[in-house]
Amino acid sequence: MLTPQQKPDHNIAADGIPAELFATIDALCGAAREVSRIIAKGPLAQALGSEVGEINSDGDGQKALDVIADRLFRDKLKSANVRWYASEEQEDILPLDPDGQVAIAIDPLDGSGNIDVNVSIGTIFSLFDAKADAEASILRPAREQIAAGYVIYGPQTGLMITFGMGTHFYILDPDTGRFALVREHVMIDEVSSEYAINASNYRHWSKPVRTYIDICMAGAEGPKGRNFNMRWIASLVAETHRIMSRGGIFLYPSDQRDGYSAGRLRMVYEAAPIAFLVEQAGGRATDSVNDILSLTAPRLHARTAYVFGSSSNVARVADYHAMSDEELNLLSGAVPNRRR
Repeated sequence: MLTPQQKPDHNIAADGIPAELFATIDALCGAAREVSRIIAKGPLAQALGSEVGEINSDGDGQKALDVIADRLFRDKLKSANVRWYASEEQEDILPLDPDGQVAIAIDPLDGSGNIDVNVSIGTIFSLFDAKADAEASILRPAREQIAAGYVIYGPQTGLMITFGMGTHFYILDPDTGRFALVREHVMIDEVSSEYAINASNYRHWSKPVRTYIDICMAGAEGPKGRNFNMRWIASLVAETHRIMSRGGIFLYPSDQRDGYSAGRLRMVYEAAPIAFLVEQAGGRATDSVNDILSLTAPRLHARTAYVFGSSSNVARVADYHAMSDEELNLLSGAVPNRRR
């Protein structure tokens, strides 16, 4: 395990972190440590998963921990070189430090529906160079991110982060209260027999998505000639961490239901930062067709379809979207006992 020297007041080692971003990353880690402590106490502190009677910017009911996490991160970042703070829990971008050089987009608490069942949840963040205009700082090509990461609150509290030179993993040491580097240059396995999707929505999916899943479900008797396992946690951070650890593919496609035609995950707060991490780890992330990092969110809280993971698997989904119905029918015809 790598344990670089740290100053006593630091929440994370400075080694490998660009000097101009260290204050921001250190503040994020300090806030994450506090969130981790609150989660660990659970109902001993308060009912963290209870509704607080507020609706966030996306029309979702806020949990108590959503509000607590948003406040903790915002307060820590006020003195951490951050000019603009865009949160999934806030309607508009908030100004913090007028002299700050960094703009941050953050989902303070991802997967809040899993709070009360003790499943891993997380924080997702994305950093940009700050501009004079708030929206221009955030609504820009996703490839202009200068850093991105997530914190996962699980059996261990971990930080996965990239500055555009590989993806690295830190663990919060409960003895020191600091994040220690444990794995440099994380790479996503190219070969995996796992896929993650909410199969209850099968009837709503487009034909390319159904075809891909049908082929996976056909297992050893199908065109791929091997069996697959399906996973679904309903926590994007947990889904991502599994793929970072052992490969696979995650799909949250657009579908025919009202409100799902453009997908459901937030481009700014979820898709873009995870895409940066994934690409730096040798994977690929798309909106089913286009690379996420080539896109610009049209609005602060815009949603997108999302497919990411091992690059060859993601490429296959994109290929299926380029096929005609006739070509997809031929593929489906090779699947024994497929669902109709």
